[in-house]
Amino acid sequence: MATLGDIAVSAAFNIVGAFAFLLAFALLRLQPINDRVYFPKWYISGKRSSPRHAGGSFVGKFVNLNVKTYFTFLNWMPQALKMSEAEIIDHAGLDSAVFLRIYLLGLKIFVPMAAVALVVLIPVNVSDGTLYSLNKDLVISNIDKLSISNVRSKSIKFFFHISMQYLFTFWTCCLLYKEYSWVASMRLRFLASQGRRAEQFTVLVRNIPHVSGRSTSDSVESFFSKNHPEHYLCHQAVYNANKFARLVRKRNRLQNWLDYNQLKFERNPEKRRRRKNGFLGLWGEKIDSIDFYKHQIKELDKKLTMERQKVLKDPKAIMPAAFVSFNSRWGAAVCAQTQQSKNPTLWLTKWAPEPRDIYWKNLAIPYVSLTIRRFIISVAVFALIFFYMIPIAFVQSLANLEGLEKVAPFLRPVTELKFIKSFLQGFLPGLALKIFLFALPTILMIMSKVEGYVAKSTLERKAAAKYYYFMLVNVFLGSIIAGTAFQQLRAFLHQSATQIPRTIGVSIPMKATFFITYIMVDGWAGIASEILRLKPLVIFHLKNMFIVKTERDRVKAMDPGSVDFPETLPSLQLYFLLGLVYAVVTPILLPFILVFFAFAYFVYRHQVINVYNQQYESAGAFWPHVHSRIIWSLLISQLLLMGLLSTKKAANSTPLIIVLPILTLAFHNYCKNRFEPAFRKYPLEEAMDKDLEDRPSESDVNLKSFLADAYLHPIFRSFEEVELVEVRVDKSQAHIPSPSGSSSSSSHHDIHHHEDKPSHSVHHHEYEPPSNVYHYEAEVSSNVYEYDTESYHNVYHY
Repeated sequence: MATLGDIAVSAAFNIVGAFAFLLAFALLRLQPINDRVYFPKWYISGKRSSPRHAGGSFVGKFVNLNVKTYFTFLNWMPQALKMSEAEIIDHAGLDSAVFLRIYLLGLKIFVPMAAVALVVLIPVNVSDGTLYSLNKDLVISNIDKLSISNVRSKSIKFFFHISMQYLFTFWTCCLLYKEYSWVASMRLRFLASQGRRAEQFTVLVRNIPHVSGRSTSDSVESFFSKNHPEHYLCHQAVYNANKFARLVRKRNRLQNWLDYNQLKFERNPEKRRRRKNGFLGLWGEKIDSIDFYKHQIKELDKKLTMERQKVLKDPKAIMPAAFVSFNSRWGAAVCAQTQQSKNPTLWLTKWAPEPRDIYWKNLAIPYVSLTIRRFIISVAVFALIFFYMIPIAFVQSLANLEGLEKVAPFLRPVTELKFIKSFLQGFLPGLALKIFLFALPTILMIMSKVEGYVAKSTLERKAAAKYYYFMLVNVFLGSIIAGTAFQQLRAFLHQSATQIPRTIGVSIPMKATFFITYIMVDGWAGIASEILRLKPLVIFHLKNMFIVKTERDRVKAMDPGSVDFPETLPSLQLYFLLGLVYAVVTPILLPFILVFFAFAYFVYRHQVINVYNQQYESAGAFWPHVHSRIIWSLLISQLLLMGLLSTKKAANSTPLIIVLPILTLAFHNYCKNRFEPAFRKYPLEEAMDKDLEDRPSESDVNLKSFLADAYLHPIFRSFEEVELVEVRVDKSQAHIPSPSGSSSSSSHHDIHHHEDKPSHSVHHHEYEPPSNVYHYEAEVSSNVYEYDTESYHNVYHY
């Protein structure tokens, strides 16, 4: 059991580590050579250019030679707080603003809670001293004497804890209600303020039934023309293009080498690079490199054209899914939110994700397969959670050396060394747990992809849900159970069975010491390492040295990343759980959580403003999950307190606590009915209002042509024009390259219009284009050819 001294050693390690990370970041960000690593968001928006192009000495291109800037190297701290919330929404999107508000919510909940708990509950807990009279085999520390375990059985003082539980519950629910109301209203305002976007008019239809003698496109045309005759406009089929995707990847690599050799030749026209024409350039006749890659690309273009035509003519390549567009938001809302067929497993409709958000690979998965996949993954997640109990138990053995020494005395000579003991109990357990959890988010994301969700935002929310359950069972409950078993092993073996529940009840609050060490490792030093961006920094410079050949490569090497929702949100929810559970049980843990929320808010605000470039915008769709898990944290804290009081023989006080879970569930149900529809459905009233607002401007741009290109499958975009040619965005208009071939041909294969309807016109949404040149890159999943989402966003604005 970690003592106050061990906690102090852990705090020293983590504070020094956090300060070192912050100092390194403050210095590294000043160097011109690192500018793209620490400010990629501004490069992508075109509002920042490299200081290395500003002239000056050769050394000045790599190292900041302005001595004055080193005296103000901490000015990034106030700068992170300057941007208002409205500016953050405009700059980074509503998702980022809502994400930051979760940290503010944590501060709003726990600052007054910590003040009251420390002033009221700690004196109550310390005054009894009941732990001194317990069996000496029980392992206790000075921190345990500040907890509820130190209050004697049947004490009247438990009414202080019950009163605080009521007060904390009402305070938390009050703030949750206000926050849910704000997020829901901001979501509706954000959606209403957006310009014309393709996803507002488009529905994703899945599990389209096969009709003998009819193509999928014909079935879609017939079904929606019949059932939505006034609003159906057009649809786009979805194709499976495996081989085509591999060829495109190969062409990208060849084009990259061609660009590199041409740049070398332009810089030094007197010297043309040569290479061997054999396997990987290792043997064969030496030929001109530029001619070699031009020839290779020319041959590959022929294969691409043939493969594309093959896909178009193969009925098996058409997936049982389509993007169906309507001539109004109202028509799309009706279709997306109603059952289309008497068979509820066919013609499944939902709002189409925004084009950046689509995970094309999963569009081909049939409905029956989805059910089977999700069942298998549920079993796999269940098994994974219990498999991880083994390393969790090992971590707990490090956290409870005294308990282990009682069973294995031969370890005592090593563990009794003061510094080693403090290190093992105060720092190593939290670090070991963090290491064991390192690969888990990636594993859970793969599992979510196997389940078949078609939007990246949904994939991330499902992966976050799995990670949360894992953290709840293994990190929280697993640490308590495993820790209790190790700590009280001898006591269990030498006492009657009737005393075991009491021993467990006393021991649960004792795990606060382990969670304090975990908070310091993960929430202090871990957050500081986030702002340093050591891994992206190293990878960027390695790519610059060995891979980057063109400016296009350098843009890709920046890799700004985005808020890691699958890992960050569950970790956040764990801190809410720890704070709410231990607020009454062991209040001394709350100051450590406050440091985390304040520090993390500061760091992530900086990252959102300067670094992260979100792959998609869900308008805060993850908030209902955050709200629900905070509610469940409240319920767990209430049930845990009931269990503790039962071990304290406080039977008279138990009925008072029973009311709290009932009230909490009633509050949750009210919030769910009041606010959650704003995140699940789009009100017809809002849709009609937006349609009426846009109606006067409909004559400017044809709505049908606007929607026809929005979800156009990548195989219909000309790889000669779109994939390889720079797309420059003019301030007056956005130039969108047309698909290869005639429009009639492309339309015949992919884009089907409801010709009976008149054309509708819309304005293109205005925007401030970046000054940089962006390339329309292609990224290919294992089954389909997907466009790079960032470039897509820069070229196409809805």
